Amino acid sequence: MLRIEHLTVYYEKAKALDGVTLDVGEGSIVTIIGANGAGKSTILRAISGLTAVSSGEIWFEDTRIKGLETPDIVRLGIVQVPEGRQLFPFLSVSVNLKLGASARRDRDAIDEDLERVFDQFPVLRERRNQQAGTLSGGEQQMLAIGRGIMAKPRLLMLDEPSVGLAPIVVEELGDVIKRINEKGVSVLLVEQNLSLALSVAETGYALQVGKIVFQGKIDLFKGSEIVKKAYLGG
Repeated sequence: MLRIEHLTVYYEKAKALDGVTLDVGEGSIVTIIGANGAGKSTILRAISGLTAVSSGEIWFEDTRIKGLETPDIVRLGIVQVPEGRQLFPFLSVSVNLKLGASARRDRDAIDEDLERVFDQFPVLRERRNQQAGTLSGGEQQMLAIGRGIMAKPRLLMLDEPSVGLAPIVVEELGDVIKRINEKGVSVLLVEQNLSLALSVAETGYALQVGKIVFQGKIDLFKGSEIVKKAYLGG
């Protein structure tokens, strides 16, 4: 579904990504793990068209997406839920969710999909008229994911969704990711919480200083010294 080949990104003179190659198969959950500064979020930003690519290729099915504008990438079905949620705090839950559908052309189906999001996240239905900034951290993360779902993704990219959440909420988040995937949405999860990443993903990539240092089925990650080193930033 998604194929990245030899992706290299520079921030000024610093190399943020160095020849990264990875795949996300249709219907799969793939995780990228690594320490702060490893380049995980840069991969997502490059896919979304938010960061310039120095070299390499990005393909979504048969479409070469490197160089496309972000709205065009979203219309193809690639949607990113950013780190820090980036909600509109003074707007209501309902308005935040509807803003997720701003790039859609099937306007008649938006209200129907809004109800589906409310069915998936009942707490958002209860808070639909409440300002987003007054929600708890866990509720805000559910809202951010719900906003992503409103864009009708085929590939949903989650950037550090567990940051700042209590352990019990992180466990609930894992269940949410699995349910989204069961509905036919592929997921690319960038995560520092190794426990969450290993509990939901089928395959993974360990990133260290902009390079893939380990990849494979998730069972291979458990107990791997290379993965531990990448995760700890060693």
